[in-house]
Amino acid sequence: MLSHDRVWAAIDALAERYSLSASGLARRAGLDSTAFNKSKRLSSDGRPRWPSTESLAKIIEATGASLDEFTGLIEGRMGASPAPRRAVPLLGFAQAGAGGFFDDAGFPAGQGWDLVELPAQSTESSYALQVQGDSMLPLYRNGDVLIVEPGAVTRKGDRVVVKTTSGEVMAKVLERQTVKSIALVSLNPDHPDRDIPMRDVEWVARIVWASQ
Repeated sequence: MLSHDRVWAAIDALAERYSLSASGLARRAGLDSTAFNKSKRLSSDGRPRWPSTESLAKIIEATGASLDEFTGLIEGRMGASPAPRRAVPLLGFAQAGAGGFFDDAGFPAGQGWDLVELPAQSTESSYALQVQGDSMLPLYRNGDVLIVEPGAVTRKGDRVVVKTTSGEVMAKVLERQTVKSIALVSLNPDHPDRDIPMRDVEWVARIVWASQ
């Protein structure tokens, strides 16, 4: 039976399964960090407050859990199998900017990569970049791992990694992309937004997951 208590318990169980607090799960899903606080689960007059379907979809996507896994947690099947995980190549942003590491489409080239095990939304073409420095604060911290998907369709508002023909690699928010240029909004207000001619862009890859 679907009940208010079971849905919230499933959210807590999902967070614990992926080594997160309820607020950490909310942040990873791009929600307000207080979205899943105990105080938010009842309205001011004591009536049950349910999480939105959009919020549920976002936490499932953010953790890489399957719908069956989350449904199992709602139903109390705490042993429901976690989503399968696979190893993908891991490298730092400095390596990403160096020559010889990628082909023209933004896919890793060569062998000998370090590997990291990541959730199921990674595909055969996914790879991981490790954040270095503070240029992506407050969204991404030094040491965070980003899964990027070179083949994914990008839209306005997506978080993307862009490599220029000069070897610069940056993670920003896609504001606009045309045949002539790409407009990017900086994640860190201390760093400038960018408008780059497409002739100077080597590749664009969408960020599909971040380990925060």
